[in-house]
Amino acid sequence: QVQLVESGGGLVQAGGSLRLSCAASGRFFSLNVMGWYRQAPGNERELVATISKSGRTNYADSVKGRFTISRDNAKNTVYLQMNSLKPEDTAVYYCGAAWKGNLMSNEIWSWGQGTQVTVSS
Repeated sequence: QVQLVESGGGLVQAGGSLRLSCAASGRFFSLNVMGWYRQAPGNERELVATISKSGRTNYADSVKGRFTISRDNAKNTVYLQMNSLKPEDTAVYYCGAAWKGNLMSNEIWSWGQGTQVTVSS
């Protein structure tokens, strides 16, 4: 089982920056795609960015050029650097990761508990 623990959320003014971290722990054979998603009140959870184990990235159009996802495979940690934040970025940000328990097992997706990001205007 994999546990994902996010940190780094908070309150920031528009135009400011925040850096989110998500550390994976537990027993697993491999940790594959990791990503960040967000959910604002009344909205569905949406993709922010994902990163493969080899470093290939994918971003939502709304955050391209402002957010950067990265990961440290040695630390099983994924980061989200958020710059030029806007009030519409306000949401609970969730870390997610795809992992396998052993070579032959199916891939499983797990979620973290979420961290609140609030951007004031």
